[in-house]
Amino acid sequence: MKPRVLLLHTGGTLGMKGTPLEPSGYAATLLSAVPELSKIAEIESQIVANLDSSDVGPAIWGEITRRIATHREDFDGFVIVHGTDTMAYTASALSFSLRGLGKPVVLTGAQRPLAALRTDARRNLADAVELATKDIPEVGICFDGLLLRGCRTTKASAHDYRGFMSADCAPLARLGVDIQLGGHIRRETLEFSPKDAFDPAVLFLHAQPGLNPEVFRRAASVEGVKAVVLAAFGTGTLPTSVNPLAPEIKALINSGTDVLVITTSTGKVDFGLYKNSLDLIDAGAIPGGNMRLEAALTKMMHALANFDSQDLRRQYLVEDIAGEV
Repeated sequence: MKPRVLLLHTGGTLGMKGTPLEPSGYAATLLSAVPELSKIAEIESQIVANLDSSDVGPAIWGEITRRIATHREDFDGFVIVHGTDTMAYTASALSFSLRGLGKPVVLTGAQRPLAALRTDARRNLADAVELATKDIPEVGICFDGLLLRGCRTTKASAHDYRGFMSADCAPLARLGVDIQLGGHIRRETLEFSPKDAFDPAVLFLHAQPGLNPEVFRRAASVEGVKAVVLAAFGTGTLPTSVNPLAPEIKALINSGTDVLVITTSTGKVDFGLYKNSLDLIDAGAIPGGNMRLEAALTKMMHALANFDSQDLRRQYLVEDIAGEV
């Protein structure tokens, strides 16, 4: 008996065509274009949306979470067809909202449409469906022969077929003649308790030489902002002698605004490694470890929606939920 896979379509380049997608014919269209799919699994499909991925956000993340939770016992794995621009954000969000699912959730897409010459869509889709039948109980992104941990992934190129990279984390699987699984696949035995809510009231700011603390304060204090994800330099350093930001960060935190500090380089935030990060400890900033931007933003949105106090949010944000820290 073949494994059962639920394919959820959200839009993107892979399924681009000139006419609206019809739910009843979507699976048949894919099976016609990629007939080997029927040899891998019994596939059912649902159209969640048909959006450019720049329009995909918390509402779609919540809907995907609910659909997978509803069908958890009906399928062996799940494939999500998604545009590449925000795929890493969706993969990160689902890593948090579906914690404890215990089944593979594989996002994939393409740089060229399924019907285009030299398309990468056929391989990516076939690889994703096959991975969704394996014992890989994680959310991942399948692209160009690699399965990358969803909450460790960043879009790397809009033009190369290897469109994604995973800093500081080896692929969960490599697909060549054989499928080679990594030894670091997480196999948690947690109770599945899906949490589909995300609060998008998060502002991302990037430290830069010469940044005026007053400009930082005004940006972070705009009405409606509940949390800030701040990309610092290196291991988490910020100016201290000229235009110091720590006093503004401390004032924000004291007013109830969470501040999570990440780095955009490889490696991790390590408060105290250098003198210019010591003030952040006193300010109460939350160290983001080596979370990528996509994981940090979606995890903060998830924390805001699911925890009422700063202490609980801080505890959640520093905990390694899905391999993101």
